Amino acid sequence: MLTKFETKSARVKGLSFHPKRPWVLSSLHNGVIQLWDYRMCTLIDKFDEHDGPVRGIDFHKQQPLFVSGGDDYKIKVWNYKLRRCLFTLLGHLDYIRTTFFHHEYPWILSASDDQTIRVWNWQSRTCVCVLTGHNHYVMCAQFHPSEDLVVSASLDQTVRVWDISGLRKKNLSPGAVESDVRGITGVDLFGTTDAVVKHVLEGHDRGVNWAAFHPSMPLIVSGADDRQVKIWRMNESKAWEVDTCRGHYNNVSCAVFHPRQELILSNSEDKSIRVWDMSKRTGVQTFRRDHDRFWVLAAHPNLNLFAAGHDGGMLVFKLERERPALAVHGNSLFYVKDRFLRQLDFGSSRDVAVMQLRSGSKFPVFSMSYNPAENSVLLCTRASNLENSTYDLYSIPKDADSQNPDAPEGKRSSGLTAVWVARNRFAVLDRMHSILIKNLKNEITKKVPVPNCDEIFYAGTGNLLLRDSDSITLFDVQQKRTLASVKISKVKYVIWSADMSHVALLAKHAILICNRKLESLCQIHENIRVKSGAWDESGVFIYTTSNHIKYAVTSGDHGIIRTLDLPIYVTRVKGNNVYCLDRECRPRVLTIDPTEFRFKLALINRKYDEVLHMVRNAKLVGQSIIAYLQRKGYPEVALHFVKDEKTRFSLALECGNIESLEAAKALDDKGCWEKLGEVCPAAQGNHQVVEMCYQRTKNFDRLSFLYLITGNLEKLRKMMKIAEIRKDMSGHYQNALYLGDVAERVRILRNCGQKSLAFLTAATHGLDEGGREPAGILDPEKETIRVDPEARLLQPPAPVLPLDTNWPLLTVSKGFFEGSIAGKGKGGALAADIDIDTVGTEGWGEDAELQLDEDGFVDAGEGFGEEGTGKGQEEGGGWEVEEDLDLPPELDVPAGPAGSAEDGFFVPPTKGTSPAQVWCNNSQLPVDHILAGSFETAMRLLHDQVGVTNFGPYKQLFLQTFSRGRTTFQALPSLPAMYGFPHRNWKEAGLKNALPAVGLKLNDLIQRLQLCYQLTTAGKFEAVEKFRLILHVPLLVVDNKQEIAEAQQLVAICREYIVGLSMEIERKKLPKETLEQQKRICEMAAYFTHSNLQPVHMILVLRTALNLFFKLKNFKSAATFARRLLELGPKPEVAQQTRKILAACEKNPVDSHQLNYDQHNPFDICAASYRPIYRGKAVEKCPLSGACYSPEFRGQICRVTTVTEIGKDVLGLRISPLQFR
Repeated sequence: MLTKFETKSARVKGLSFHPKRPWVLSSLHNGVIQLWDYRMCTLIDKFDEHDGPVRGIDFHKQQPLFVSGGDDYKIKVWNYKLRRCLFTLLGHLDYIRTTFFHHEYPWILSASDDQTIRVWNWQSRTCVCVLTGHNHYVMCAQFHPSEDLVVSASLDQTVRVWDISGLRKKNLSPGAVESDVRGITGVDLFGTTDAVVKHVLEGHDRGVNWAAFHPSMPLIVSGADDRQVKIWRMNESKAWEVDTCRGHYNNVSCAVFHPRQELILSNSEDKSIRVWDMSKRTGVQTFRRDHDRFWVLAAHPNLNLFAAGHDGGMLVFKLERERPALAVHGNSLFYVKDRFLRQLDFGSSRDVAVMQLRSGSKFPVFSMSYNPAENSVLLCTRASNLENSTYDLYSIPKDADSQNPDAPEGKRSSGLTAVWVARNRFAVLDRMHSILIKNLKNEITKKVPVPNCDEIFYAGTGNLLLRDSDSITLFDVQQKRTLASVKISKVKYVIWSADMSHVALLAKHAILICNRKLESLCQIHENIRVKSGAWDESGVFIYTTSNHIKYAVTSGDHGIIRTLDLPIYVTRVKGNNVYCLDRECRPRVLTIDPTEFRFKLALINRKYDEVLHMVRNAKLVGQSIIAYLQRKGYPEVALHFVKDEKTRFSLALECGNIESLEAAKALDDKGCWEKLGEVCPAAQGNHQVVEMCYQRTKNFDRLSFLYLITGNLEKLRKMMKIAEIRKDMSGHYQNALYLGDVAERVRILRNCGQKSLAFLTAATHGLDEGGREPAGILDPEKETIRVDPEARLLQPPAPVLPLDTNWPLLTVSKGFFEGSIAGKGKGGALAADIDIDTVGTEGWGEDAELQLDEDGFVDAGEGFGEEGTGKGQEEGGGWEVEEDLDLPPELDVPAGPAGSAEDGFFVPPTKGTSPAQVWCNNSQLPVDHILAGSFETAMRLLHDQVGVTNFGPYKQLFLQTFSRGRTTFQALPSLPAMYGFPHRNWKEAGLKNALPAVGLKLNDLIQRLQLCYQLTTAGKFEAVEKFRLILHVPLLVVDNKQEIAEAQQLVAICREYIVGLSMEIERKKLPKETLEQQKRICEMAAYFTHSNLQPVHMILVLRTALNLFFKLKNFKSAATFARRLLELGPKPEVAQQTRKILAACEKNPVDSHQLNYDQHNPFDICAASYRPIYRGKAVEKCPLSGACYSPEFRGQICRVTTVTEIGKDVLGLRISPLQFR
């Protein structure tokens, strides 16, 4: 039994399911009728008009009505849409036990303790028939679902079947007129009756509490106080008892047939619900409560749902789960239906049975795991007692006949769950909660001890997800260890994305989305049950609850796609289609509108062109989208959707849009003007809008201050007049102070009685000159005031330049959306040039922004920190772009012809694209980015192309190169220097395709190489550092393939010399005390002879090796070195000495010591350990120099270049535009 919903209330005496909506009515012993939504688990309404218990309750099949009958002898008909009682039917003389609507006619059937059954017409609101005959309380009466029959049960121990065909003919035949003569008993003048008793069923020993018809067969079930459930069969002439189900040990309250299976459900005052098999008359299941007696049962007319009312409330339940067992692989869906395994092809919608399952389990298949490699399935079956659960292993037949599929022999074993973990292995969670690994023959191959675990799920090859009470653990079955864990309680289903990069963990009311490592990306809580889910190809998780299809984006955004009438189980999402199975196991395809989640996905992934396309073409509306855009910082996109002026105003304010002024004018609301007045000066320096706002809101103090700071003395005088007219002394004085009008201030102070202050003001400001003496202010006899000789004047500075226009603003490009939405195709030269990604975003400013001067260049002095990373991180985006601003129009002055002086509005010339930015846009070569000052992108290119990770040695080179990138000349003494930008392609390219001139040439490096050769010949081994020319090679630009080859050859030469000379320096440092040390010295000398050197240097190396090997008495190897030396044609004296040594060696051609040196087997020298790596052995290389290393040095810095990472995967050396074609 699966409880879907439970309520706590007073004792429930009546229940009724709505035929279409997920509603159930429960009538209570305290007189209240409750209307519940059992899917949402909410109380929708309460109806409280009955006096005393309400025992009868029933929904109408089509109309928005329900009927109730109570212990107040009243039958009430209610309209749940109007939420009131429409009318009351009076006539019964005692408690009413049941009330039911007829499925077709406008009739209500009621049974009462007054021993009668009545039929009422709810349209005419009259009683049309009274059925008498029972001689005790009538406990229940119901219409037959299709025939003109009524069944009733009474405490007189009988069940009666009544024929009401006469009533139908009389009431519903066209010419029938209700006769006033007819008696209320229903007996006509001519003796025919509307309703007659057809059968009386006797067999119960006590009062019968309930009787019900079978939905399709001529059967009746009854339950009585003799604790028995009886099944009766009837035909036209008679009715008889078929069988009795015994097992309840108290009064049976209610008994009903299962609408679709051969089952009977009954409940009783013994606190149990029992399920009986009709054919075997035996109990199948029993569900007990601890303290509550059961009183009533109801079956849903269409769904597999039942409700039972008891002392403490009611519960809605199912007998078994209806979720089909299914598995999806590629384009196929495998699912179990009616003891067959079926396969559905999503592409062609071909649905065939591929095999028949062996029967023998009374429980449906719980879950399925499919193995595509072996075309096998594991089907798990859960028993009500978990310990008895089993699984079956089947191999699906290759060529099945869909009409008559095979029934192959399966292998069955006990186990809670079985899941494939490899091509030929599966894991079983046994009843002891340990994991067994089995092979295809169902034999145990190993046992895996696991942490506490009550369920297992698939997690890719070799892995399992283990569930315990409050978490999910990723477990490696091979290594028997836990890889990761995440907290989430009671996970029911696990759904992996197609590429196994994400996983959704579904619990009853929660979804947790994680990545492959089980790191939580987002968690969603639902109030309704989560049913199923599948991943869309764009990486959005589509899931269903009991009544919605919803989406979840891995960033945490989620929402509703569409509503559902009935739960479905999603199997696949493709484009606008959701493939699913319903509860009858029928494959269905639902269409959805993916616009909303694709819109959000495009915003999250910054695919702004897609967003724009959707904004223009899709029907995206609604408060949620606007709120979402505002929350994510895209008010200008939201503005596109909004018609409401108030919302437009706040959005326009947020994106600094001048439309906010239009909206404020339209609204003309004080609050809006105040807001606009606060935002405008801060964001845009638009003091004319501010002035307008202050005027509209009559904010005189702020207006005066605005005129003061803009130097508008004329308007300030007007403000002083206004203050005087308004009798605002304080404002009047303030304005006089702003204006520096001393006489006015003295006058104000005198008028308000502050004579001493007036005297001081006048005296301090020397108003006694020119005959106007302050003496007239005070009476000298009464008071004397001492004037401070140190007093300073309160005099505001005169405005240098009254500002009657707005602050000048730089013209900047609009944001992506603002420009696109506003322009819709308008745009000039500027729009064509500027690429969205280069305006102060990705390329320049995001990770380590460079601090730029006014032309957008790095100051050479501080381009690099210690490790060569960009320094100016706090200093704003790369190009000096301000916030996206709009140029506001002139407000008060009518605009003259374009560009005339009356505009009074300075527009500086449009700032063009700096040459340095053009260089970066046009080139993928690191040196061009260094010359442009974009060290960060240059580093990124060097990292991607040749694997540079340690930029320290490059610091000096970067700064040198950058300083060559521009010429400087002084123009005017007081102005900063001006720059020129030399181009290498100035002959053929204009500004837009320009590339910088590069100072370093390949020939320069070749000349430096000659110098290194001379140092080497002279034995000055510090030449090693000079050979690090190799660092300069990635900073070259060459024009043809021959030069590319030469540069690569230069790298190879430098590598050979650096490795060889470093090894020689190392050899000279080694001690020579022991034999082992001497052997190592000889080995290193021998390895050096295999470096690819110039002949003059090879002669020197071979002579060293020859001498050392001769001293060590390794004559055979020494002879080889002597022969190689003579082949190179040395000087005569060297040749003569060599021949002597060769002759000595050939007398005894053996090596007296074994060395790690095999001259016949080709090898590379490890540049870190100086040991040979023979052909065929694992080797790691430096991505720039090609130097070889043993695998243990992978990831370290190369010893040859000192900047690159050994073994890094890179694009390769790029020094010519040809390499990008």
